[in-house]
Amino acid sequence: MDQTNTPLYTLLCEHASKQPISFHVPGHKYGAVFYEEALFSFAPLLHLDVTELSHLDDLHHPTGAIEQAQQLAANLYGVKRTYFLVNGSTAGNLAMIAAACEKNKKVIVQRNCHKSILHALHLVGATPIFISPEFDEDVQVMSFVSFETICNTLREHPDAAALILTNPNYYGMAIDLTTIVQLAHSYRVPVLVDEAHGAHFVLGEPFPKSSVECGADIVVQSAHKTLPAMTMGSFLHFNSDLIDERMLRYFLQVFQTSSPSYPIMASLDLARAYVARQTRETIDEIIAQIQLFKQELQTIEAIHVVESRHPLIRTDLLKITLQTRSAHSGYELQQLLEKNGIFTEMADPYNVLLVYPLAKMKQLPDVANRIKRVLQSIRSELKNERVQFQLPKHCQAVSYEWTKGRQTKKILLRDAIGCVCAQMVVPYPPGIPILLIGEIVTKQHIEIIQHLKKNNAYFQTDIDGDYIEVFQEV
Repeated sequence: MDQTNTPLYTLLCEHASKQPISFHVPGHKYGAVFYEEALFSFAPLLHLDVTELSHLDDLHHPTGAIEQAQQLAANLYGVKRTYFLVNGSTAGNLAMIAAACEKNKKVIVQRNCHKSILHALHLVGATPIFISPEFDEDVQVMSFVSFETICNTLREHPDAAALILTNPNYYGMAIDLTTIVQLAHSYRVPVLVDEAHGAHFVLGEPFPKSSVECGADIVVQSAHKTLPAMTMGSFLHFNSDLIDERMLRYFLQVFQTSSPSYPIMASLDLARAYVARQTRETIDEIIAQIQLFKQELQTIEAIHVVESRHPLIRTDLLKITLQTRSAHSGYELQQLLEKNGIFTEMADPYNVLLVYPLAKMKQLPDVANRIKRVLQSIRSELKNERVQFQLPKHCQAVSYEWTKGRQTKKILLRDAIGCVCAQMVVPYPPGIPILLIGEIVTKQHIEIIQHLKKNNAYFQTDIDGDYIEVFQEV
C-alpha cells in the first residue's frame, strides 16, 4: 500500500475547498459562527471539523476514507485491523477488556496498570488476579512483570480470560514480550497490551520491540503521546484468533462518542503517514541529537540522567529521566523548570520525565543551556528521606459487586491500616492507582501517600487533607 496517501485528510481538505454551506452540525458552521476573539486561534481547524456527511464516511461503520486510513495503519503496523480511537487509549482499554472478559471470569492483570484498565474490570465485573511487577532500583519505579511470575500465575489460573500487561511503562522501560505471549497462548489465554507510549516502536531499532511484533492479541497505542497526532487520537491494533472481533467492534461503539472528531481522525491519518516516511538516516540523526542532549544534561551537578541497567529492559530513547541528586524533590525540580518556561511531562519524588519529539529540535542547544542555568545553583546533596515506591502485594478484601451501595466513612489516613479502601487513590500523572476500591490499606500504602502529599504530588482523586474513605463494615 502507498503509505504516502492520506485519504481522510485529503478528503476533508477537498470538501472544505468547495466552500460548502452548512445546515448541519457542528454549530460553528466551518468557523462562520464563533467567539470572535478566539477565531484566529481555532480557524485553521474549524473548516475540517465536520460531521458524518454522506461522502465523509462514518467511524462506527467505515466504508470509505476512514476505512482506507485504518487499512493503511494496519498495513504499516502489520496487523489484521487497526481501529482509530477518538476518546484516547482509555476507550481502547475499556473496549478490549469488555470484548475479552466476562462477569466473574478471572483476569490476570499487571498491578501497575493505568486506571482505565481497572475501570474496565470493574464495569465488566471480572475477577482480577493481580501480579506484582519488578522494582527498578536505578529509576526507583515499578517496571515489568517477570516471566517466572506470569508462568506461575498461569499455572495457577489456566482458565483466565485474559492476560493484561502494560509495556512500556510511563518512563519508557520495555521488555520483549514474545516468550510471555507464546506462553499465554499455550494456555489459550489472549494477551492484551496497553502500549500507550509505544506508537513509534513500529520503527524498530533502536527503539524497543513493539507488543504487536511480539504477537499480542490486542495492542492499544496513544498516537498522540509520541507521534504528531492530536490529543485523544489513538490506535487499537487487532491481531487475534482468540477474541471475537465482532464483540470488539460493538464495545468500541459503546465506549466511543457517536460524534467522533474528524480533526482527530485526520491527525491519526497524518501521524501514520509521518511515521511511514521516516528514513533510517532521519532516525539516526534524531537519536544522535538525543545523545548529545543527554550528555549536556549529565554535566549538571544537581541531576543525573538515569536509565535502568536491568538486562531485560530496553528504554525508549524518546524518554529522558532526570533524577535529582539534590535536596530538591522531582516535583520541585519540575516547578523550577516551569517557572523558566520549560514544561516537562511529569515528576515523581525523585525524577522529572522529559518526552522528546520524534523529530530534530532546532532550539536544542538553547534548551540545554536554559536547563543548566535553572539548575546550576542547586547544591548536590542527597536527600535523607527515601521511600521505595513498590506497591505492597495486592490484597483485595471484597469483590467489585460487594462494594456497590455500601456505607462508607472518612477516617484519618494514619488510622486506616487494615481497613478496606472505598476510593481509588490515583496520583496523576502517571495515573497508576496506589490503592483500589476493595483493597486492604497497609502501612506501606499510607507511607507512600503521605510522602507524595508532602512532596506536593497531584492526586486525581479526592484525598481530603489527611483523611481517606473506607467502608464502614466488611
